[in-house]
Amino acid sequence: MSRIITIDDPADPRIEDYRNIRDRDMARSGQTFIAEGKVVLSVLFGAKRFPVRSALILANRLEGLRDVLAKAPPDMPVYVAPQAVIDAVAGFHLHRGVLALAERVPLPSPTELLARLPEQALVVVLVGIANHDNVGAIFRNAAAFEADAVLLDETCCDPLYRKAIRVSVGAALQIPFTRGANAATLADELMTAGFEPIALSPAGNENLSKLTPPPRCAILLGTEGEGLPPALLARLRTARIAMSPSFDSLNVAAASAIALHRLGRFAW
Repeated sequence: MSRIITIDDPADPRIEDYRNIRDRDMARSGQTFIAEGKVVLSVLFGAKRFPVRSALILANRLEGLRDVLAKAPPDMPVYVAPQAVIDAVAGFHLHRGVLALAERVPLPSPTELLARLPEQALVVVLVGIANHDNVGAIFRNAAAFEADAVLLDETCCDPLYRKAIRVSVGAALQIPFTRGANAATLADELMTAGFEPIALSPAGNENLSKLTPPPRCAILLGTEGEGLPPALLARLRTARIAMSPSFDSLNVAAASAIALHRLGRFAW
């Protein structure tokens, strides 16, 4: 069991890394990130992909988290505090009261990540998606349909943002991911690695339900509204999801679930 340390003062320097969480959430260039919630911490500790520095737990939640904390490193400090202390440190009312501080790890290049994947593989590529709920939901869908990796272009938001992790139900802590440059460069790297990129668009040339999944498949998803860049659509195979002509598109996370189910290993 990790070390239990009671904190009574919100100014205690031992919990300084949890101060003003919302400001820290936005620091994508930082060396750490915050994970929140019982399920997410269970994934974080179990996956052992990111080094964990500590946990901050609401005092009345500690007993119900014994099984989760048993998965954590035995020397990890678990700071336990009352609601008033946690709220003062966080800068807002944190009703879940279950947090952990973890370290980011260096990301491989897209070329390195793709080279590690098996001969039959499925990759999700996100282009310009700036909504953390959508990114988190897409990671959750990628885990549910056993995608092998997620690639994000330089304009996508951070999958290790606290809300993105929470919406992903911890999937962002499990699925290999990395960032690339722009979408065109990612498409080139995918094709060099033997992947067939399929760009999802309401105006796609092919009906998604009719496609035969290629052995190495990459599903490209663009931001809602603008979608994928026209220049990219012009050079790639494109697919659409058949739907009512009276409505123009689906939420990108919903579209990702349909595409992953159709092109993933459950369709092989």
